[in-house]
Amino acid sequence: MSTRMIIRRLGGGLLVLWLVSVLTFLLVYLIPGDPAEVIAGENATVADVQRIRTELGLDRPVLEQYFTWLSGVVRGDLGHSLFSDKSVVTSISEAAPATLVIAILAIVVAVLIGVTAGTVAGLTQGSRLDRAVSTLATLGIAMPSFWLAMVLVSFFSLTNNWLPATGYVEMGEGFGTWLSHVILPSTALGLATAAELARHTRGCVADVLTRPYVRTARARGASGAWLVRRHILRNAAIPVVTVLGLQAGRMLGGVIVIEAVFGISGLGTLAINSVFQRNYPVIQAYVLLSAVVVVLINLVVDLAYGWINPKVRTA
Repeated sequence: MSTRMIIRRLGGGLLVLWLVSVLTFLLVYLIPGDPAEVIAGENATVADVQRIRTELGLDRPVLEQYFTWLSGVVRGDLGHSLFSDKSVVTSISEAAPATLVIAILAIVVAVLIGVTAGTVAGLTQGSRLDRAVSTLATLGIAMPSFWLAMVLVSFFSLTNNWLPATGYVEMGEGFGTWLSHVILPSTALGLATAAELARHTRGCVADVLTRPYVRTARARGASGAWLVRRHILRNAAIPVVTVLGLQAGRMLGGVIVIEAVFGISGLGTLAINSVFQRNYPVIQAYVLLSAVVVVLINLVVDLAYGWINPKVRTA
C-alpha cells in the first residue's frame, strides 16, 4: 500500500474521530432540561446542582467547553467520574483488559472456525458437508449471542460443571484458570461472526474456483494445499477480510451483552453502569474509545487489502 493511500486513510479517520468528538461532547446537551439537574437527581440541593454544573463546565460558553474538553482528550485527560474519585482513564484502564482478551479470542475463534468451515464447504460445494456447513452457518447467524451464551453456561457450567459460569481472572492466576474463565464468553461472542465468515468464505471460494486462472493452474499441475493457499484463498480473502472488519466493529456492542451474562467487569459493564448512573464523562470516553477502535480496525483492513492484492497498493 502506497504512503499516499495510508495518509489519505489516516486523514479520513481523523476527520471521523473529530466528528465523533463533537457528537460525543453534545451528549450532555441532548438531555431535556438542565443537564446538571438531571444528573444530580430529584432530591439534589441547589449546591449539588451547582457543583455538578461547575465540574462539567456547564457555566462556561459552549465552544470554550468543547475546546477545553477536546484539549484534555488530546492530552489523555478524559475527566473524572461523577460517582467516584477515579479518573475516567483509570476506570477504563481497569476494565479494558477483560474486554480486550475476550474480543481478541472471539476473533481468533471466528477466524479459525469460520474460514476453515467456509473453505471446506466451498471446495466441496454440493456435498453433504457443504449443506451441513451452510445450515449451521444460517443457524449461527440467526441465534442471538446472549441466548447462545446462556446455552453454553447451562451445558458446560450448570449441567456438567466443566467450566466456571461467571467471572474473570488475570493470566497471573494460572493459564489454565484464566483460559477456563474466558473460553465460554469468547466462544459465545465469536460463533456468530464465525457463521458469517463461513457463509462468505464458502461463497468466495466457490466463485474463485470458476475463475480461468484456477483452471489454468490446475492444467499446469497445481493441486492440493498449494493450489488452495496460492490461488484460491488469496483471491477469496478480500471480501472475507471486509466482513471480518465489519464484524469486529459490531463486537463492541455484543461484548456488552456477553459481559452481562457472564458477570465480567469489563468495558461493557462499565458502559452500562455509567448509562444507568448518567455518568456522562465515562459515557463520552467509552463512545470516543469505540470510535477510535473502529477507525483502527478499518485502517488495518485497508492495510490487509494492500498485502493481499498488490493492485490495491497503488490505489
